[in-house]
This record gives sequence, structure tokens and C-alpha cells, in this order.
Amino acid sequence: MKLNIPAGEFAGYIFDLDGTLVDTMPLHYRAWNRAMQHAGLREELSEDLFYSLGGVPTRRVAKLLAEHYGLTIDVEKVFHQKEALFLELQSEMKLIEAVVAFARQAVAQRIPVSVASGGPRDIVRHTLELMHLKDLFPVVVTPEDVAHGKPAPDMFLLAAEKMGVAPARCLVFEDAAPGIQAAEAAGMKWVHVASRGKRR
Repeated sequence: MKLNIPAGEFAGYIFDLDGTLVDTMPLHYRAWNRAMQHAGLREELSEDLFYSLGGVPTRRVAKLLAEHYGLTIDVEKVFHQKEALFLELQSEMKLIEAVVAFARQAVAQRIPVSVASGGPRDIVRHTLELMHLKDLFPVVVTPEDVAHGKPAPDMFLLAAEKMGVAPARCLVFEDAAPGIQAAEAAGMKWVHVASRGKRR
């Protein structure tokens, strides 16, 4: 995988987690598909719809999927069921090596890095620990830390603040449109990491 890094001098890097640092999106899709079918969905969950919501906070995804399919659901129940199903699949996770290598190189050069993920804090921290990334990222921001998740800029602005870096000098790594919209709203340049298809 080749990363297209935009021109400019950056003083901090912010990474999404799922589909950006760790190849988890196909696993999240399988968990969502099963959780929504338990909640009354009578067909396969649309992959296009799922990927279009990458980075959106999990409870909001449940609400949006239910609205799309005309389902009445208990958002909290679906949220917890989906995360439990995802945890069962975590042994299948793999690092997205090119992005992780970039983060390690930044840390070696003493450039601050952070994670800003739409997942629940405990799941995000568990994933980082499982993939031996916890010590690499001292700053972790999740939807619980802000008023509005992606595509609002709040998470990226908070990550920049915690790193002590001006937003305009941060570069964001993201796999999905809501995260890219959030980066632009925060006044940050971004790198798109493909979360579908083959990776090298």
C-alpha cells in the first residue's frame, strides 16, 4: 500500500483506528450484519451503506441503519450485541502495516501521534492492546470525550489539543468519508487509507 502524503510540514499525526491502523472493517461488517438481523433485518446488510458510515459513533450507526431499513430497534441493545459479536472476531484482526510503520517512524522522530476513533473507548483500548499499539499512542480520543462524533471536527480538534499541536499543522489518516469530512472541518489535511479490497 502506498500512502499519498500531502505536501507540507506537519507537527502531529492523527490516526483513525478501524480500517486505518487495523484491518477490522470486514469484521465490523460481519458483526453489524448479525446484530441487525437479530434486531429484525431480513436481508444482508448493505456493505456500501456500512462502509459509508465508517468512523461514525457506534450508537449513531445503529440508529442510521435502523432508519434506512425502517426498523424499530433498541439502540442500546443492538450496540452491546454488535460489540460482543465484534469481540468474538478480534482474533482475526491484522495490522495495516504501511500506516503503522508511518506512525512508528513519526514517534522515532519525536513527532506526536494520536488515535481518534468512532468506536467505544473500551473496545478501542482493547484493540490497541491486542495489536500491541497501546504504547505507541499515548493520546486516544473516542466519542465519549466530545459532544459530537465524526463527521463533526470535535474529535480531531481534541486530539490536536492533547498533542499540543495547532490543528492546521496536523495530518489525519482516515479510511472513510465521515472522517475525511471531520478532518476538513477541523482545518486539517488528510490521507485516505483504503479499507476495502486488497492491501499490500
